[in-house]
Amino acid sequence: MSNKLKKEIIEWVKTIAISLVIAFVITQFIRPTLVKGYSMYPTLEENDYLIINRIPYTTHEPSRGDIVVFKSHLTQENGKEKDLVKRVIAVPGDKIKIISGKVYVNDKEIKEPYINGDYTDGYIDTIVPEGFVFAMGDNRPNSLDSRDPRVGMVSEDNIIGRAFIRLYPLNKVGFLK
Repeated sequence: MSNKLKKEIIEWVKTIAISLVIAFVITQFIRPTLVKGYSMYPTLEENDYLIINRIPYTTHEPSRGDIVVFKSHLTQENGKEKDLVKRVIAVPGDKIKIISGKVYVNDKEIKEPYINGDYTDGYIDTIVPEGFVFAMGDNRPNSLDSRDPRVGMVSEDNIIGRAFIRLYPLNKVGFLK
C-alpha cells in the first residue's frame, strides 16, 4: 500500500469519526418531531415538522408562552406513550384560573392572540406546584391538555424540550414565537 493511499484512508477515517461525534452531539441537544393533530392550531398544524431544543430546561425552568414537547401518560394505538405539544400558560407558583371562557394568571387576564377563537372551556382555580407547569393547546376546543385530568399539570421532568424551529412546510419555515 502506498503512502498516498494510507494518508487518504487516514483522512477518511478522521472525517467519518468527526462526523459521528458531531452527529452524536447534535442528537443530544436537538430532536425532530412531527405534529400530530390540531390541538395547536393556528400556531402549528398537523404534519408540521419541528426541531426541539433539549438544552433550555437543563439550565432554567420553562417560561410562560414557551411551546414545549412533553411525555404524557396517554397511549397511542401501538401502546407507546404519546408526546404532546402544548404552550406553557402558568409556571410554578402561579395562580391559574379559567372562568367564563377567560384565562387568568395571578389574577390578571392574559391576552392570547395565538389561540383559535376567544373562549377557553373549563373551570380551573388552582396554584401550579413546584416542579410543574400548566400547559394548553392553542386550539382550545380541540386540545387535550392540563385542563383534563388525564393530562393534568405537566411535570418539568417530563418536558423533552422547547419547540423552536418549524422546518416543514417549506412556506412556513422559521423560528416559533
